[in-house]
This record gives sequence, structure tokens and C-alpha cells, in this order.
Amino acid sequence: MKVAPSLLSCDFSKMGEEVARIDKAGADLIHLDVMDGHFVPNLTIGPGIISAVRPYTKLPFDVHLMIDDPLSYIDAFADAGADIITFHIEASSDPEETIRKIRSRGVSPGLVIKPKTPAEAVFPYLDQIDMVLIMTVEPGFGGQSFMEDMMPKAAAVSSEIRKRGLSVQLEADGGINAKTIGKTSGTGIDIVVSGTGVFKAEDPAEAIRYLQSF
Repeated sequence: MKVAPSLLSCDFSKMGEEVARIDKAGADLIHLDVMDGHFVPNLTIGPGIISAVRPYTKLPFDVHLMIDDPLSYIDAFADAGADIITFHIEASSDPEETIRKIRSRGVSPGLVIKPKTPAEAVFPYLDQIDMVLIMTVEPGFGGQSFMEDMMPKAAAVSSEIRKRGLSVQLEADGGINAKTIGKTSGTGIDIVVSGTGVFKAEDPAEAIRYLQSF
């Protein structure tokens, strides 16, 4: 299992140092949650912050856009240093056009689905993307409880990926920590996002190693 700690749970007063700390602790990727106050009822970071913390690590930046019109902002986030850009199938931008735009910037594209969106929503795009992100909480706020009933959805996406012989990574985000990670076993999930489970851990390196052991 790869682990992508979410900066949503870090100390925002020293984000650069927090990125370096979590890199040193053994993270595989850095997950950055971008919220616009419209698509989800919260505001977080934008391209300027991502650009500012980019020099603190060489780890891939996994940028999750929870915004209404992702297509209009792909250039800004690519310029800021995103390595992966995932956006919601439920957003207003045309999925294929947005995927093409991300790919044209040399960035890996991915699709995200909310808890109420069926797995089948991403099937038409699987051969065009590099990642599917399954939300295991309602997007918008950190610290929510893991929704175990999302695991059959993850397994369904994983099954479709394998059936078609694709190399699409499957990621899960929301409420994943040492107590809930076991529930992801056997679902085909490759990457877990963990915010409070890593940043609020007494020993973040130990927390990351434990999550990676699944």
C-alpha cells in the first residue's frame, strides 16, 4: 500500500516544514485538497500555496480538485507543480476535455467519485486516466469517519481495471487510519490518503509504515 498524507490535516502555519517532515517520515506521495467553497462547502488552498511548498519535497504532488470548473484551472495547478490532478466526475467540466488538458500538460489525470456516485460512472474513462479516487467520506472536510460501505465500489472499479488490463491506480480518501486500514484489504486499493491518521499521530513515520504494510 502506498500512503499519501493529506496536507489538510497539517499545521497550516508551517506548511513547508510539514511537507518536509512527512517526506522524511516515509510518505509515498503528498495529497493536496483544493476546495472552492462552491463544489464543496469549504475553502482551502490554491495554486499559490502548492507552488510555495513544492520546493520542500521531491515526492509526487497528488492534487485533488474539489471545484466546480476544474478545466479552467488545470494550467494553474500544472504550473504550481502538480504531478497528478484528480477531479470529480460530478463537476461541471467535460470529463474527456479535462482529461486531455491535464495530459497535455504532462500531468497524470484521474477521476474522483463521491460516495453516492456509482462505480460505473468512471468506467467509460478508464482507458484515458491514470487514477481513480474513491471518496470514503463526503468531500469537503477532514476528520470524518470512514464509510466502509464504499469498499464494494472500490472492488468493482478494481475488477473493471483488471478485466480490461489497464494500469490505473486506485486510491481511497477519507477517514483512513490505523483502525480502518484493514477494511481496505482485498479491494484492490493501491493508495490510501490519510490526514489526521498521519499528521496527528504520535510517530508519523510509524503510522505511515503501518499503513504501508497492508
